[in-house]
Amino acid sequence: MSPRTSDVVPSSPSGPAVTAKGGLRERKKAQTRQAIRNAAYRLFAEHGYDATPVDRIAAEADVSPSTVFRYFPTKEDIVLTDEYDEVMADMLRARPADEAPLQSLRHVMHQQLGALLKDPEGQLEMVQREELVRDVPAIRARAHESMSETGRLLGGIIAERTGRPSDDLEVRVFTAAVFGVIHEATMFWVDHGRREDLVPLLDRALALLRRGLEF
Repeated sequence: MSPRTSDVVPSSPSGPAVTAKGGLRERKKAQTRQAIRNAAYRLFAEHGYDATPVDRIAAEADVSPSTVFRYFPTKEDIVLTDEYDEVMADMLRARPADEAPLQSLRHVMHQQLGALLKDPEGQLEMVQREELVRDVPAIRARAHESMSETGRLLGGIIAERTGRPSDDLEVRVFTAAVFGVIHEATMFWVDHGRREDLVPLLDRALALLRRGLEF
Protein backbone atom coordinates (compact mmCIF):
# COMPACT_ATOMS: atom_id res chain seq x y z
CA MET A 1 0.00 0.00 0.00
CA SER A 2 1.42 3.38 -0.91
CA PRO A 3 0.62 6.99 -0.07
CA ARG A 4 -1.71 8.77 -2.43
CA THR A 5 0.85 11.06 -4.08
CA SER A 6 4.19 9.79 -2.78
CA ASP A 7 7.53 9.53 -4.42
CA VAL A 8 10.25 7.40 -2.90
CA VAL A 9 13.74 8.82 -2.73
CA PRO A 10 16.06 5.83 -3.27
CA SER A 11 18.64 4.77 -0.74
CA SER A 12 22.10 6.20 -1.21
CA PRO A 13 25.49 5.69 0.46
CA SER A 14 24.60 8.60 2.74
CA GLY A 15 21.35 7.26 4.12
CA PRO A 16 18.21 5.12 3.91
CA ALA A 17 15.29 5.66 1.62
CA VAL A 18 12.85 8.37 2.60
CA THR A 19 9.34 9.04 1.39
CA ALA A 20 8.29 12.49 0.22
CA LYS A 21 5.06 13.74 -1.24
CA GLY A 22 5.04 15.83 -4.41
CA GLY A 23 7.57 16.38 -7.14
CA LEU A 24 11.23 17.24 -7.53
CA ARG A 25 11.19 20.11 -5.05
CA GLU A 26 9.75 17.94 -2.30
CA ARG A 27 12.20 15.13 -3.06
CA LYS A 28 15.08 17.56 -2.74
CA LYS A 29 13.74 18.77 0.58
CA ALA A 30 13.48 15.17 1.78
CA GLN A 31 17.05 14.51 0.65
CA THR A 32 18.28 17.58 2.53
CA ARG A 33 16.45 16.50 5.70
CA GLN A 34 17.96 13.04 5.41
CA ALA A 35 21.46 14.43 4.81
CA ILE A 36 21.17 16.50 7.98
CA ARG A 37 19.94 13.49 9.96
CA ASN A 38 22.73 11.29 8.62
CA ALA A 39 25.35 13.88 9.53
CA ALA A 40 23.87 14.29 13.00
CA TYR A 41 23.82 10.56 13.73
CA ARG A 42 27.44 10.18 12.58
CA LEU A 43 28.54 12.98 14.88
CA PHE A 44 26.41 11.83 17.80
CA ALA A 45 27.95 8.36 17.53
CA GLU A 46 31.47 9.83 17.45
CA HIS A 47 31.23 12.69 19.95
CA GLY A 48 27.97 12.24 21.85
CA TYR A 49 24.77 14.22 21.60
CA ASP A 50 25.56 17.00 24.06
CA ALA A 51 29.05 17.60 22.59
CA THR A 52 27.73 18.03 19.04
CA PRO A 53 26.58 21.59 18.25
CA VAL A 54 24.19 22.37 15.43
CA ASP A 55 26.81 24.33 13.48
CA ARG A 56 29.00 21.21 13.41
CA ILE A 57 26.06 19.18 12.08
CA ALA A 58 25.47 21.83 9.41
CA ALA A 59 29.10 21.72 8.32
CA GLU A 60 29.05 17.92 8.17
CA ALA A 61 25.89 18.01 6.04
CA ASP A 62 27.28 20.83 3.86
CA VAL A 63 24.42 23.20 4.65
CA SER A 64 24.13 26.38 6.72
CA PRO A 65 22.98 26.37 10.35
CA SER A 66 19.93 28.37 9.26
CA THR A 67 19.05 25.55 6.84
CA VAL A 68 19.24 23.03 9.68
CA PHE A 69 16.85 25.13 11.76
CA ARG A 70 14.54 25.65 8.81
CA TYR A 71 14.02 21.90 8.61
CA PHE A 72 14.37 21.12 12.33
CA PRO A 73 13.31 23.86 14.79
CA THR A 74 15.30 22.27 17.61
CA LYS A 75 18.30 19.98 17.83
CA GLU A 76 16.07 17.31 19.36
CA ASP A 77 13.85 17.42 16.28
CA ILE A 78 16.75 16.20 14.13
CA VAL A 79 16.42 12.91 15.96
CA LEU A 80 12.64 12.78 16.24
CA THR A 81 11.31 14.21 12.96
CA ASP A 82 10.86 11.91 9.98
CA GLU A 83 8.71 11.44 6.90
CA TYR A 84 6.67 8.53 8.24
CA ASP A 85 3.68 10.15 9.97
CA GLU A 86 1.86 11.17 6.79
CA VAL A 87 2.65 7.82 5.18
CA MET A 88 1.16 6.02 8.17
CA ALA A 89 -1.87 8.31 8.02
CA ASP A 90 -2.47 7.44 4.37
CA MET A 91 -2.07 3.73 5.10
CA LEU A 92 -4.57 3.97 7.95
CA ARG A 93 -7.10 5.82 5.79
CA ALA A 94 -6.82 3.06 3.19
CA ARG A 95 -7.64 0.21 5.58
CA PRO A 96 -11.14 -1.38 5.27
CA ALA A 97 -13.75 0.83 6.89
CA ASP A 98 -15.22 -2.03 8.95
CA GLU A 99 -11.87 -3.19 10.34
CA ALA A 100 -11.30 -2.84 14.09
CA PRO A 101 -9.04 0.15 14.89
CA LEU A 102 -6.45 -1.98 16.68
CA GLN A 103 -6.25 -4.38 13.75
CA SER A 104 -5.90 -1.48 11.32
CA LEU A 105 -3.02 0.02 13.27
CA ARG A 106 -1.39 -3.39 13.56
CA HIS A 107 -1.43 -3.76 9.77
CA VAL A 108 -0.01 -0.26 9.34
CA MET A 109 2.82 -0.95 11.78
CA HIS A 110 3.60 -4.26 10.08
CA GLN A 111 3.95 -2.51 6.74
CA GLN A 112 5.99 0.38 8.08
CA LEU A 113 8.31 -1.66 10.28
CA GLY A 114 8.64 -4.46 7.75
CA ALA A 115 9.92 -2.04 5.11
CA LEU A 116 12.14 -0.18 7.56
CA LEU A 117 13.74 -3.27 9.07
CA LYS A 118 14.64 -4.65 5.63
CA ASP A 119 16.86 -1.59 5.10
CA PRO A 120 20.04 -1.97 7.21
CA GLU A 121 20.62 1.79 7.29
CA GLY A 122 17.02 2.47 8.21
CA GLN A 123 17.20 -0.11 11.00
CA LEU A 124 20.45 1.40 12.30
CA GLU A 125 18.90 4.87 12.37
CA MET A 126 15.91 3.50 14.24
CA VAL A 127 18.16 1.90 16.86
CA GLN A 128 20.24 5.07 17.24
CA ARG A 129 17.07 7.10 17.69
CA GLU A 130 15.69 4.83 20.40
CA GLU A 131 19.02 4.82 22.23
CA LEU A 132 19.10 8.62 22.16
CA VAL A 133 15.51 8.80 23.43
CA ARG A 134 16.49 6.46 26.25
CA ASP A 135 19.76 8.19 27.15
CA VAL A 136 19.24 11.93 26.54
CA PRO A 137 16.69 13.65 28.81
CA ALA A 138 16.06 16.54 26.37
CA ILE A 139 15.21 14.13 23.56
CA ARG A 140 13.08 11.99 25.86
CA ALA A 141 11.03 15.04 26.84
CA ARG A 142 10.59 16.18 23.26
CA ALA A 143 9.74 12.61 22.20
CA HIS A 144 6.64 12.74 24.39
CA GLU A 145 5.46 15.84 22.50
CA SER A 146 6.28 14.25 19.16
CA MET A 147 4.41 11.05 20.01
CA SER A 148 1.42 13.11 21.12
CA GLU A 149 1.39 14.92 17.76
CA THR A 150 1.47 11.61 15.88
CA GLY A 151 -1.24 10.27 18.16
CA ARG A 152 -3.48 13.25 17.42
CA LEU A 153 -2.98 12.76 13.68
CA LEU A 154 -3.82 9.07 13.69
CA GLY A 155 -6.45 9.47 16.41
CA GLY A 156 -8.28 11.95 14.19
CA ILE A 157 -8.42 9.35 11.43
CA ILE A 158 -9.67 6.68 13.84
CA ALA A 159 -12.34 9.10 15.07
CA GLU A 160 -13.49 9.69 11.48
CA ARG A 161 -13.58 5.94 10.79
CA THR A 162 -15.61 5.21 13.91
CA GLY A 163 -17.94 8.21 13.72
CA ARG A 164 -16.65 9.72 16.96
CA PRO A 165 -15.60 13.32 17.73
CA SER A 166 -11.91 14.06 17.24
CA ASP A 167 -11.49 14.77 20.97
CA ASP A 168 -13.39 11.65 22.07
CA LEU A 169 -12.01 10.29 25.35
CA GLU A 170 -12.02 6.66 24.21
CA VAL A 171 -10.14 7.56 21.02
CA ARG A 172 -7.54 9.51 22.98
CA VAL A 173 -7.03 6.71 25.50
CA PHE A 174 -6.89 4.08 22.75
CA THR A 175 -4.32 6.03 20.74
CA ALA A 176 -2.17 6.78 23.79
CA ALA A 177 -2.24 3.11 24.82
CA VAL A 178 -1.25 1.89 21.34
CA PHE A 179 1.65 4.31 21.09
CA GLY A 180 2.78 3.39 24.58
CA VAL A 181 2.83 -0.25 23.49
CA ILE A 182 4.82 0.57 20.34
CA HIS A 183 7.34 2.60 22.32
CA GLU A 184 7.87 -0.02 25.02
CA ALA A 185 8.11 -2.91 22.56
CA THR A 186 10.68 -1.02 20.50
CA MET A 187 12.69 -0.03 23.57
CA PHE A 188 12.61 -3.65 24.81
CA TRP A 189 13.95 -4.74 21.42
CA VAL A 190 16.82 -2.24 21.60
CA ASP A 191 17.62 -2.87 25.28
CA HIS A 192 17.88 -6.63 24.68
CA GLY A 193 20.29 -6.34 21.80
CA ARG A 194 17.70 -6.99 19.05
CA ARG A 195 17.92 -10.72 19.75
CA GLU A 196 14.27 -11.16 18.77
CA ASP A 197 12.50 -9.80 15.72
CA LEU A 198 10.71 -6.55 16.45
CA VAL A 199 7.47 -7.27 14.56
CA PRO A 200 6.61 -10.40 16.64
CA LEU A 201 7.47 -8.47 19.79
CA LEU A 202 5.09 -5.74 18.73
CA ASP A 203 2.37 -8.30 18.02
CA ARG A 204 2.92 -9.81 21.46
CA ALA A 205 2.57 -6.39 23.10
CA LEU A 206 -0.53 -5.47 21.09
CA ALA A 207 -2.09 -8.83 21.98
CA LEU A 208 -1.72 -7.92 25.66
CA LEU A 209 -3.54 -4.67 24.97
CA ARG A 210 -6.27 -6.53 23.09
CA ARG A 211 -6.75 -8.87 26.09
CA GLY A 212 -7.37 -5.87 28.31
CA LEU A 213 -3.91 -6.09 29.92
CA GLU A 214 -4.63 -9.55 31.32
CA PHE A 215 -1.56 -11.81 31.66
